[in-house]
Amino acid sequence: MTATKTLLITGVSSGFGRALAQEALADGHRVVGTVRSEKAQREFETLDPKAIGRVLDVTDFEAIDCVVTGIEDSVGPIDVLVNNAGYGHEGVLEESPLAELRRQFEVNIFGAVAMIKAVLPHMRERRRGHILNITSMGGFITLPGITYYCGSKFALEGISEALGKELGPFGIAVTAVAPGSFRTDWAGRSMVRTPRSIPDYDPLFDPIRQAREEKSGRQLGDPVKAARAMLAVIASDAPPAHLLLGSDALELVRGKLTALATDIDTWESITRSTDG
Repeated sequence: MTATKTLLITGVSSGFGRALAQEALADGHRVVGTVRSEKAQREFETLDPKAIGRVLDVTDFEAIDCVVTGIEDSVGPIDVLVNNAGYGHEGVLEESPLAELRRQFEVNIFGAVAMIKAVLPHMRERRRGHILNITSMGGFITLPGITYYCGSKFALEGISEALGKELGPFGIAVTAVAPGSFRTDWAGRSMVRTPRSIPDYDPLFDPIRQAREEKSGRQLGDPVKAARAMLAVIASDAPPAHLLLGSDALELVRGKLTALATDIDTWESITRSTDG
């Protein structure tokens, strides 16, 4: 990026949030990062003089407006919001309590939307801004055993796309960034796992869980390269509505779109038969 910007990134303690914050700081930008504790705030602020931490749980909806207003008043206009905070839930739907679904959506969807709603009045008044929502290739393709997670990421993809159409007239861009498998903590300490309880699902799910655990930390994707890609999008005069990251995401999503087109073509006569 050539122009200095102020980025507000949620969840900068690790993963994509930390990588993006560090790369943005290295490029000379100011980064306000949300963390979950004062200790994490102090640690983040040691990275660079332009690193500013704010303690915030994105599900503390009543606190978000105050934090965002404080940033606007004391740091300056927020140019870019990056909704990175989130986590993965692993579990077969029949085995997984509804409370886990509610929590998955509270963090991955309601937290992201609450952040967006807090920054939008400021961006809209200035007629500029950019919102990046970190989704997943799991917002396009699905795997058994992460049903709740995929549901939340499909929702965030749809919200992002529709929101972009609402905000386009105001000069505000929205990009849904969908990573494939990267070397982050997503499949490690950041994942919440529902205990297994129904043996019928063992043949389907156990190999998937085992493969995910074995692959954790050795995924193809490099978070620093993902951060550089996101910075390129932020710098673009015509950022995309959707951005895939990783060759695995590219291959799997293209396969999904091909299969979807096949289904549409196969059932076209039935589809058309319902017109009045």
